[in-house]
Amino acid sequence: MMFQPRLVCVALVTLVAAVFSPWADAADDAAVRVMSYNVRNSRAADGENAWPKRLELFFEPIRDFGPDLIGFQEVLADQHDEIARRLTAYSFSGVARDDGVRKGEWSLIGYRKERFSLVKAGDFWLSETPDVIGSKSWDAALTRLCSWVRLRDRITGRELVYANTHFDHKGVIARREASRVLSERLAPIAAGVPAILSGDLNINEDNPAYLVLVQPTNPALTRWIDTYRAVHPVRKPDEASFNGFKDVVVGSRIDFIFCTSHFTPTAAAIVRTSRNGRFPSDHYPVTAVLQPKKPGTP
Repeated sequence: MMFQPRLVCVALVTLVAAVFSPWADAADDAAVRVMSYNVRNSRAADGENAWPKRLELFFEPIRDFGPDLIGFQEVLADQHDEIARRLTAYSFSGVARDDGVRKGEWSLIGYRKERFSLVKAGDFWLSETPDVIGSKSWDAALTRLCSWVRLRDRITGRELVYANTHFDHKGVIARREASRVLSERLAPIAAGVPAILSGDLNINEDNPAYLVLVQPTNPALTRWIDTYRAVHPVRKPDEASFNGFKDVVVGSRIDFIFCTSHFTPTAAAIVRTSRNGRFPSDHYPVTAVLQPKKPGTP
């Protein structure tokens, strides 16, 4: 057999490129595990379901799933401190909505320290004046905000943006406008990089606010992919994500994880953890596993 040095050289170059590419031996490892989790605020008069009585059960779904990114909603200061104290593998970002420090609820973001390093972080309010702390607009009953982080992935070397929010529970116009504000504000923040959005949106898929996110009419707005619907294309009657501390499954999701087209959603679930008729929160956590597409992949 004739020795062909050119073929050997090509093979070596290919091998070296594979070894040193961040995508080479980490295709599966690059998958991002995301959880969205409404904690049910600790001031609620929940009796046997009050925050101190469900602490151990509350952290169980987090331990079981092991998210790389987690977005909490409805977090008050004591809950913020307890979450940060127990989840030592994570760094946290976000501010309380009323004063931009510790008054009111957080849309708290946690990211796994071994996986990500922080590049930048910020918060904006879901109002006509997003930069004004504590601002509220339209028919919103309460102040609402979005917290976000820009992270560098230690596995792929790429950056991504993760945002977390909680829409108003009463304001019909406020929810629609919140979708618009989110997409307008996050578009430049996440320009050119993958983005993930999680939250308790207090809407279902039939709501106009949902369409603003997934089918924006303005090309300047971010087009979000509903990760659960991407994995489970057929809508079913047992997709409730709010349970009210009861064994509820019939209904629609109001808790979501969205991503941009830089990811392929490979798994998504509504996590119905319970023990002896008790539940970690009045919402089920929702999860998604997102596989980053290689650069240049449509």
